[in-house]
Amino acid sequence: MSIRDVYIVDAVRTPIGKFGGALSSVRPDDLAAHVVASLVKRSPDLDPARIDDVYFGDANGAGEDNRDVARMAVLLAGLPTSVPGVTVNRLCGSGLEAVIQAARAIAVGDASVAVAGGVESMSRAPWVLQKPERAFPAGHQQLHSTTLGWRMTNPRMPAEWTVGLGEGAELIADKHALTREHQDAFALASHHKAAEAWAKGLYDGEVVPYQGVDLDRDECIRDNTSLEALAKLKPSFRREGGTVTAGNASPLNDGAAALLLVDEEGLRETGREPLARIRASTVTGIEPQLFGLGPVEAVRRALGKADRSFADLTTFELNEAFAAQSLGCLAEWPDLDPAVVNPRGGAIAIGHPLGASGARLAGAVAHQLAAAGSGTGLAALCIGVGQGLALVLER
Repeated sequence: MSIRDVYIVDAVRTPIGKFGGALSSVRPDDLAAHVVASLVKRSPDLDPARIDDVYFGDANGAGEDNRDVARMAVLLAGLPTSVPGVTVNRLCGSGLEAVIQAARAIAVGDASVAVAGGVESMSRAPWVLQKPERAFPAGHQQLHSTTLGWRMTNPRMPAEWTVGLGEGAELIADKHALTREHQDAFALASHHKAAEAWAKGLYDGEVVPYQGVDLDRDECIRDNTSLEALAKLKPSFRREGGTVTAGNASPLNDGAAALLLVDEEGLRETGREPLARIRASTVTGIEPQLFGLGPVEAVRRALGKADRSFADLTTFELNEAFAAQSLGCLAEWPDLDPAVVNPRGGAIAIGHPLGASGARLAGAVAHQLAAAGSGTGLAALCIGVGQGLALVLER
């Protein structure tokens, strides 16, 4: 069996909304349907019935995502009912996992045309109530938030594995001696790069605002923040000696992203020039409390599979879950030029809607490679509970 080339023809995303902000009134299945419909509309020569499958990442699934948000998006977007949809969950890596699974299906001949993406509404993530062991319990019952992090943790899990995400970032700061000032400077650069990219119109070709919502730009970007303002924020997780704050961590967000993937036959049917070609991908595991360093080995292996090195990279979209996490990864890649990392800003400024972020990163790399005309790009994320995911693209 021959392996087919897989191309990214197009990629779109919503502006990323802040927690409780402009997109908080929009259901996650509607956000997903919006990017799917927008993506398909941008390739008018492609018959929507030719889409073999829709893969969507979603880290929650407990609420209006309705378990299989991919299928809900297909139906709500008005695609033919013959188009199926599958939802995948690799927590923060779910959107990129969806892209990888769609690419894999095309590569082995199970599909010719696929849509892949991700969605998350952290604003609308519900509280859940554990089912009681017997009917009508007399005592009080506890609600668990599904917005972020551990919940209903198995008591058999070692305590060092189940620390909060923020404490995990502090552990990486300890490991690599990352100061508060170093982290704040990284966060400030993220905001400045994102604001500059929007001012230059660099996101105009990929962002599709949600109709009826007054949001044309990522909502969490702080154009006028400063090191002085960031320095005034108190540590969020370690009260004594902590370095991780709300200012040098990604916020809670709402948003969606989608990509159109095809083989050679599908490419002809779209009548379009591809943005990029998928070259390699890798997933790895690491100790759960050091989840932020998950991309370190995943990136190395993915580049090795693609027969590429850090010196070959034109652009690298690394998800900024925390400044400490990103800086910890960069410290372990001494051959990487930091100038190619997140050139249009990262998740600290843009936002991190969990299930959507990986698809946003893949789409951003594809658009940047198309703008450059050629080159190699990489998208990577750390993943809660200790995983790393990386995807290599080329043009």
